[in-house]
Amino acid sequence: MGKTTLLEKLIPELKRRGYRVATIKHDAHNFDIDHPGKDTWRHAQAGADVVVISSPVKFAMIAKVEEERSLDELVTMLPPVDIVLTEGYKRGNKPKIEVFRAARGEKELLCRPEELLAIASDVSFDIGVPVYGLDDVAGLADLIEEKFLKKV
Repeated sequence: MGKTTLLEKLIPELKRRGYRVATIKHDAHNFDIDHPGKDTWRHAQAGADVVVISSPVKFAMIAKVEEERSLDELVTMLPPVDIVLTEGYKRGNKPKIEVFRAARGEKELLCRPEELLAIASDVSFDIGVPVYGLDDVAGLADLIEEKFLKKV
C-alpha cells in the first residue's frame, strides 16, 4: 500500500463517520488535467488565465499561477470541510503520516519523528511516534479524530 491507496481507504472511513473531507495533492511537476482539443483546453490555449468547468454535480477550476501556492493558501480556497488530507508536501510544516514499506526495500523514514503524527508500516518503529499497520485504517481514523476532529 502506498500513499494514494492509504488515502483511498482513509477517506471513506472518515466519510462513514460523518466528516466532510477534502484532499490536496502536491505535484512537483507541471501537471495537466485538461485534454488537448477539449473546450476548456482550447480556452486555456487561447490565453485564459482561469478556466472553470461546471456541471450539475461538480466543478473544477484551473488557474495559471506565477508561483506555487502554499498549502495554507490552497486550504483557504476550499469550501467548508471538516478535515483536509494531503498527499505530498514532504517539506511542509503540517503533521504527517508516513507510509513506510520495508517489503518494498525502503531503508529509513523520510521524516523526522517531530514531523510525524503517525507511521503506517509493515514493520515496527520505536521512535516515540504511533505506528499502525498498513491496513489499520480505523486506527488511523481514530487518531485523526482524536487530534483534529473531536472537540472537547
